[in-house]
Amino acid sequence: MKFKKLGNTNLDISIICLGTMTWGEQNSQEDAFEQMDYSVSKGINFFDTAELYAIPPKKETYGKTEEIIGNWFEKRKNRKKIVLASKIAGPGLDWIRGGGNQYSEKSITDAIEKSLRRLKTDYIDLYQLHWPERETNYFGRVGYVHKSEEKKWNSFKNILKVLQKFISEGKIRYIGLSNETPYGLSQFLHFSEKFDLPRVMSVQNPYSLLNRIYEIGLAEISVREKSGLLAYSPLAAGYLSGKYRNNKIPKNSRMDLFGEMWKRYSNPNSFKAIEDYYQIAKKNNLSLAQMALAFINSRPFLTSNIIGATTMEQLKEDIDSVNVKLDKEIIDEINSVHKNNPNPAP
Repeated sequence: MKFKKLGNTNLDISIICLGTMTWGEQNSQEDAFEQMDYSVSKGINFFDTAELYAIPPKKETYGKTEEIIGNWFEKRKNRKKIVLASKIAGPGLDWIRGGGNQYSEKSITDAIEKSLRRLKTDYIDLYQLHWPERETNYFGRVGYVHKSEEKKWNSFKNILKVLQKFISEGKIRYIGLSNETPYGLSQFLHFSEKFDLPRVMSVQNPYSLLNRIYEIGLAEISVREKSGLLAYSPLAAGYLSGKYRNNKIPKNSRMDLFGEMWKRYSNPNSFKAIEDYYQIAKKNNLSLAQMALAFINSRPFLTSNIIGATTMEQLKEDIDSVNVKLDKEIIDEINSVHKNNPNPAP
């Protein structure tokens, strides 16, 4: 396994991160234990979860994934071997603290304390804001439209002050963002430096061969400010595994069960790009999934690549991508496809 530093800390995290959002919905606790055991045996020391999970989000499975991880920690007695990331949900879901703004001291306190109990731990290594309170571009939305009558949201400074309290108490170690924009990241970094408040160590945003928008504004900040990318949806909800080629929808796959949630990946430009990438992989005796993941692993602004699998076969293939090195010719071919068909599934 390969490792990188988390932000400007001395914490080494595996370049492959184990994603967990299907645990408690598509995957049972038994499945999850098997995935965690295998991942650790392959050198992975970084897990990512959220209070919101399992996915798709619903009241009945809220917090379920954290509970499963907590049960694993309790049984394996190895909490200190894992760098654990979790997230507080943003606004919009009425079963999570009423659905309004979530980043007040009261809401952050409620979220952290409940996550700690579910996870059966007394600290979270990386605590992330799952999506912004302000209205901006995330979850596939592009083309920012500003509203003059914008609803109020908690200020960057106040959010950092609240998080500082929990760092001082030892309940969280570091902070990160998710589904964030260049504006948001730059503001958090500004207030952190100006008022000696906690510094953002990572940004967990979507990044894949079908969505390289991160490169436009955030990649430079990630490198220069040491706030690296934690790439989620690196296989574009499974589309870059190749299993949905030729209009196939395998039974019990994510698209079969919850296709409406990821419909942004299902469009003619995406299908064309997937086919072009598939042919590059085939020509070079690579699986499409491993080529797609290896490309992300090679990006200089990446800190860790968050994989998610519902079967052990998928998990093993994804983890093995760490051993795949793409030569310049393959990278050039990938970039050529991207140039002709950029970001078909943002």
